[in-house]
Amino acid sequence: MFCGIVEEIGVISGSTGGPQGARLTIQGTAVHEGLREGESVAVSGVCLTVTTVNTDRFAVDVSPETLRVTTFGTLSIGALVNLERSMTLDQRIDGHLVSGHVDGIGTIVERNDVGNSIVFQISVDKGIMRHCIVKGSVAVDGVSLTINQILRSAFEVAIIPHTAEMTTFGSKNVGDSVNIETDMIGKYIERLYISSRY
Repeated sequence: MFCGIVEEIGVISGSTGGPQGARLTIQGTAVHEGLREGESVAVSGVCLTVTTVNTDRFAVDVSPETLRVTTFGTLSIGALVNLERSMTLDQRIDGHLVSGHVDGIGTIVERNDVGNSIVFQISVDKGIMRHCIVKGSVAVDGVSLTINQILRSAFEVAIIPHTAEMTTFGSKNVGDSVNIETDMIGKYIERLYISSRY
């Protein structure tokens, strides 16, 4: 479990495998400190298990399903990724509860500078959009964000300067793909409601 507060930007330094499964090597510093095999790390919003830890990098295995439903199917060496270690029970939740189980991929369709912020419009499919509400939480590439506006097939979020500096959002542009995870509480409520009708 994560909270969507990115600890650092990492770099994909190695990649092996293909559509049937891949192993990624990720270089980082803050997240790497004290990291052990078997622990969970959110990599751009995707919960992955650490399989190997070396001096300044760690490796994760990526399943075919994860390659299919996330942006990892198109990641290349040198790509920047948001990194967050899993929560502990004694820490504050400064974002919102994020499972690291991505619902799908969104596409940035607009990027505008508004005051001190960067406002992004992100297009998603109907299955994801139905779980988005104004002022609700959404994890985009692992970053906990508040939805400012709902459009026909997209939602809008604002990135403050600190978030732009500490995450990959500072370098995101129109056309870029991002991992989307909607609020899990809303999904549970929907599931319970549907089940109660039968």
